[in-house]
Amino acid sequence: PVAYSGSRLGTEPFVRRWPIDAFLDALDRECALRPQMHEYAEHSAGGGAGARAVAQVERDVVGGGRAYGVGVHASIVRASLLAVVSTVNRAFPRPGGLARVLHAARSESPVLSPARVSYQEKLAGLDQESCRAMAQEIRFGELTREGSLEHQAVSYNELTPKRVVDVDGREIPHRPERIHVRSIDLFRLLAPYVGVRFIDQARTVVPLALYLALFQLLLLHQAVSEATLITAGFVAVILGLMLFMEGLKLGLMPFSEVIGHSLPKKLTLPFVLAIAFLLGIGVTFAEPAIGALRVVGASVDVEKAPYLYAMLNDWSGVLVLVIGMGVGLAAVMGTLRFLEGWSLKPMIYLTLVPTLGLTVFVMLDPQMSQILGLAWDSGAVTTGPVTVPLVLSLGIGIASSASKGASSLSGFGIVALASLFPIIAVLLLGILISQSSTPEEIITGARSAEAALVGATWYTRTPVAEIIDGLRAIVPLVAFLFLILIFILREKLQDARIVAYGLVLTVLGLIVFNLGLSYGLAELGAQAGGLVPAAFSRVAAVNNSPLYVYSLGITVALVFALVLGFGATLAEPALNALGFTVENLTNGAFKKRTLLYTVAAGVGVGMALGVLKIIFEIPTAYLILPGYGVAAVLTALSSEEFVNVAWDSAGVTTGPITVPLVLAMGLGFGNAVGAVDGFGILSMASIGPIVSVLATGLWVQVAARRRARREEVESEEAVAAA
Repeated sequence: PVAYSGSRLGTEPFVRRWPIDAFLDALDRECALRPQMHEYAEHSAGGGAGARAVAQVERDVVGGGRAYGVGVHASIVRASLLAVVSTVNRAFPRPGGLARVLHAARSESPVLSPARVSYQEKLAGLDQESCRAMAQEIRFGELTREGSLEHQAVSYNELTPKRVVDVDGREIPHRPERIHVRSIDLFRLLAPYVGVRFIDQARTVVPLALYLALFQLLLLHQAVSEATLITAGFVAVILGLMLFMEGLKLGLMPFSEVIGHSLPKKLTLPFVLAIAFLLGIGVTFAEPAIGALRVVGASVDVEKAPYLYAMLNDWSGVLVLVIGMGVGLAAVMGTLRFLEGWSLKPMIYLTLVPTLGLTVFVMLDPQMSQILGLAWDSGAVTTGPVTVPLVLSLGIGIASSASKGASSLSGFGIVALASLFPIIAVLLLGILISQSSTPEEIITGARSAEAALVGATWYTRTPVAEIIDGLRAIVPLVAFLFLILIFILREKLQDARIVAYGLVLTVLGLIVFNLGLSYGLAELGAQAGGLVPAAFSRVAAVNNSPLYVYSLGITVALVFALVLGFGATLAEPALNALGFTVENLTNGAFKKRTLLYTVAAGVGVGMALGVLKIIFEIPTAYLILPGYGVAAVLTALSSEEFVNVAWDSAGVTTGPITVPLVLAMGLGFGNAVGAVDGFGILSMASIGPIVSVLATGLWVQVAARRRARREEVESEEAVAAA
């Protein structure tokens, strides 16, 4: 969609091969302003990381003459579009200029729609200052000066070695000398590369850490214990995520892209789906946040929740496996959806029915009901930075190879399915455990395990345990992808050295992240969660607790959770990317800012409800069943676009930072108030944005229909007046 002076030009997307062509086509179709481009040039102004793109456009003006425009932006695409807008502004500097052009355009184009005439008449009323305010202007002298300062001419002869011949006159092949890089040169090369990636992760981690520390210090009057160790842990989390995400992009993503494009050409559909299923299992083990389940397992009291303790300790490996099987099944269904173009609505209903049915079944057993929070929280753990990109790239690659990947919605739905299927898998595992073990047997086994833990071997202690976990998570996945590529597809991997470098970064990053998780995220989350109840109840670690009267203390705890969820969501990079996609998908009807604040508000309210559930020990099912019931009704009333966005937004908000932090905080909170478990906050943080986005989507649709009717009436009145 195209905007001019804050107003949108039409509601249809203009699809062309190049952005400028799409923009010019929009101007032609909506304003009859199709210009003839004469010259287009682009270059950079400035140097280094702060360089900006400069685009220059020369074009004809309807009615005679030419207009010149310049656009400056960090993105060359936006700079080129700003240059085109600049030419439009200069073409109509006075209110009368555009009106004359419109008169000529109408006489040549009798099929001009009333809506276009109405908008053009509004456009004709723009004054000179409002037109010029749309473009960023730059003096030509400044432009040429910047270009000359950053321009350096180098002779080609200086770049090529001199020709050397032997005694027989034959040319001796040139062997370049090995480049010797000084330490300062190496620093100058790596500093921008590392700095940008470090800051990207720090933007998410540092605000959360500061918020928790300041809340604990200012409102709870408690200093952060072991602050040095926790700070080192947070630095390790940032470094680990930086290395892991870079390694994921360079090492693991090329595997899935090659496999996704080659599988349908060489294997039948059943084999393709089988590989997608196995890939879903493999990526689950590689998720950074999955390690949080092992960390929080030790905090569960086996006397209060034996089945929950068994799942997180005795059956921890099987737990991750069944979660991975749920993700694998979601990958299979998502791939079939890509291929067949299925709607997401019936798939959601078909998944929700058994999920809610199993929830009711488990809820009726007092001992089994303790695993409901873990089961619904496990859906949030799976939608991290490994699962979604790898499985999504595989599915879209398969669909594009089958020539069925053109839909703008083809990338949606996989996150929703990957959030729901693991819940079913965990509930089924809980039922299996209840049939094979009694609570008494689990408690006896836990006591024996605690006695044996005194003489634990060296490989179960930190940091060796984190190193083993990192290798165990990544190496099997890489080996699986490598075997498929070499022995099944018989293809070579391009840029093998870069891929190997990426894989090393992935393993190293996950190991460092696990260390930071143990000493930073989990420690601070548990500490904050254990101290917040001091606002309204007696906590042994806090003198003079409760610090506030009961009602005010409860309010402080809820505000703490709401602000934490709201801020953590806004800091998620994936949500910003989703916002751009949604704004383009809805032709601007659903603004990016609206989506960001809607999702953040949903997560914040959901986390507050999760904390309320722990404080008053509300059964998880009492919140889950009504919440998803409302979501099901809103899904039936909403259009397909908003259904896709809403159900995927729940998974986008649960990143590798939020999940471990909230899990540790919830368990610390639960232990402080004497609750059976601290799970359930993540599940409520997932249902919150689904409901909020669906409700906002319905409001946006109603508002869009009212606006369309109002514009239609105005257009008819304008035509009648003419």
